[in-house]
Amino acid sequence: MNPELIEAIRLLEKERGLDAETLFAAIEDGLVAACKREFDARSTDNIRAEINRVTGEMRVFTQKEVVEEVDDPNAQLSLADAQALSEDFEVGDMLEFELAPQDFGRLAAQTAKSTIVQKLSEAEHQRIQDEFSSRIGELATGVIQRRDRSEVIVDIGRAEAVMPRSEQVRGESYNFNQRMRFYVLKVSDRSGRPVVYVSRSHPNLVRKLFEQEVPEVADGIVEIVSVAREAGFRSKIAVASRDPNVDALGACVGTHGMRVQAVISELGGEKIDIIEWDPALERFISNALSPARVLMVMINEPEREAMVVVPNQQLSLAIGREGQNVRLAAHLTGWKIDIKDESQYAAILAEGFTQAVEEAAEQYDEESLLPETDYEDPEAVED
Repeated sequence: MNPELIEAIRLLEKERGLDAETLFAAIEDGLVAACKREFDARSTDNIRAEINRVTGEMRVFTQKEVVEEVDDPNAQLSLADAQALSEDFEVGDMLEFELAPQDFGRLAAQTAKSTIVQKLSEAEHQRIQDEFSSRIGELATGVIQRRDRSEVIVDIGRAEAVMPRSEQVRGESYNFNQRMRFYVLKVSDRSGRPVVYVSRSHPNLVRKLFEQEVPEVADGIVEIVSVAREAGFRSKIAVASRDPNVDALGACVGTHGMRVQAVISELGGEKIDIIEWDPALERFISNALSPARVLMVMINEPEREAMVVVPNQQLSLAIGREGQNVRLAAHLTGWKIDIKDESQYAAILAEGFTQAVEEAAEQYDEESLLPETDYEDPEAVED
């Protein structure tokens, strides 16, 4: 009986998420490696180990072929020695002998330990690769562990994740044992081991948080059409309802603003504008510039540009602090947006009118300077 081994395997299975059978197989491989080291065997093909999955009892066996002349004592047995055991043995027969693992020397034990550690590491890496490759683009709840140079190391359950500086939010603190939600970016190989990369600045973090907080979004009744984000400062999301009886804006805001407030809290107070998507591009662009009021939207399809006219007193509101509002609206709609107030637009119209008058005058002058043509009276010619 080896109850300590069974208990250790159960703990590893729980803590690292490794299958018990994988752990048993790793220990058996370690025993085979130790046997090879102890007896300086050329190969492990004739060595096998087995562990009783209930009692934890470990046994190691080696097979030897009966031959006339022994070339490899670890894999062969002379016919004379075999017949000393039983006269029925013949050349070509295979005999199996049990070895005692406890009789292995110190170097063999170290070899077993090294092999077991390597096998467990390989199994854990494969588990991380398999588990998190299917979670790319999803949310993971994690606990901040430490800072490593410019990176933040996060415990996301049964794996450690890395958040590079480029995926961190400026001004957001990452303190030890702080619990946060992260967007799973990718699983990549680094220095021979799989590494899970996560983000706090990705626009889709906002999308996924709304999916968790708003059942209508999770069910597909309300769709988040697009997201624009300047992490740590402000986000805009465009939403549309697939059910005429469901108000997309109301669903995302929630009763007394509870749903959107839950997302804002998770993002550390980042402002969020929820915009109603509209199939009419002019109305969509107008909505995207909220909270500013838009008077007119003119589309330039070839250049994918839009000129927007707002009231004089709303120009700064439409542009936003350091251009943030119009920049986010442009990202949200996918169109370049040029904002003018009423006075600027009137000046453009006046300039256009003046230019049109000037061009018409120039054309009139050119026509008046055309050379006169000779005119002959038909009656005079007949005379």
